[in-house]
Amino acid sequence: MPRYKLTIEYDGTGLVGWQRQANGLSVQGALETAIANFCGEAVTVHGAGRTDAGVHALAQTAHLDLSRGVIPEVLRNAINHYLRPAAISVLGAEAVSEDFDARLSATGRIYLYRILNRRAPPALERGRVWRVAPPLDIEAMREGARHLIGHHDFSTFRDSLCQAKSPIKTLETLELRRAGEEIHIEARARSFLHHQVRNMAGTLKLVGLGRWHPDEVAHALAARDRRAGGPTAPPEGLYLVEVRYGRRRSVERSSDMADQGAEEEVDKHHERGGGNRGVERNSGDVPLVDEDRDQGSDLDSRACANA
Repeated sequence: MPRYKLTIEYDGTGLVGWQRQANGLSVQGALETAIANFCGEAVTVHGAGRTDAGVHALAQTAHLDLSRGVIPEVLRNAINHYLRPAAISVLGAEAVSEDFDARLSATGRIYLYRILNRRAPPALERGRVWRVAPPLDIEAMREGARHLIGHHDFSTFRDSLCQAKSPIKTLETLELRRAGEEIHIEARARSFLHHQVRNMAGTLKLVGLGRWHPDEVAHALAARDRRAGGPTAPPEGLYLVEVRYGRRRSVERSSDMADQGAEEEVDKHHERGGGNRGVERNSGDVPLVDEDRDQGSDLDSRACANA
């Protein structure tokens, strides 16, 4: 079966997250519905990361299999047509080999957290930044962030419902910079724990406010206890910037496969109706707009079948 890689941008405002759910529109569910409307196939779109409700993506990566080949540009345009008016856009589509896996083939991920550091609330950037009114000391925040870089047990910055087999991760970089009235926190690693970036951002905020000394970040990390860390920053400031691919060690792939197996077992449980984490399948369709037709509007199931 032909396999395709998608690069996706989305505004997480109003979405229930990446994973399909019964309680609202998800990115995964919207993509799968759009593809079904295009070529009549019920497919599963596998994402490189499961962003939470309210989290945005500049370049999420996913893969899917179709029964027959289709020109990648046609696939991209058709999906985008059927996604409207959802704030989700497929930036690119390309044919890839059968062994490509959006999640397991990834060698790195980059996340950005945006803090708007001013007294006035945002108007144009509402839902896209975390406003912190008091002035933040970025130099102190940088000093605290240095304690987190490297290979550590990040249990202090891990959500209690995280499904990863191990809390040990290697944080390659954690950079802070000013951009006008904003403070940007950029984190790079092969993979992250659930809420890890948001928990680190919430902790660094305490340092920036002067409530914590930068060295207290090291003490919190060493505690390996979520209760020792700072608050979880809200989702609207977080962006998945990029997913990188390249050569990787087999032991790392094995670790991710183990984590994926645990997640799939949880998914099966919830899709059978158990649990309360809201991962049931989304039964809603993506609303369509007939005005302002583009190339995708002239495509139907025959385009996929006859390609």
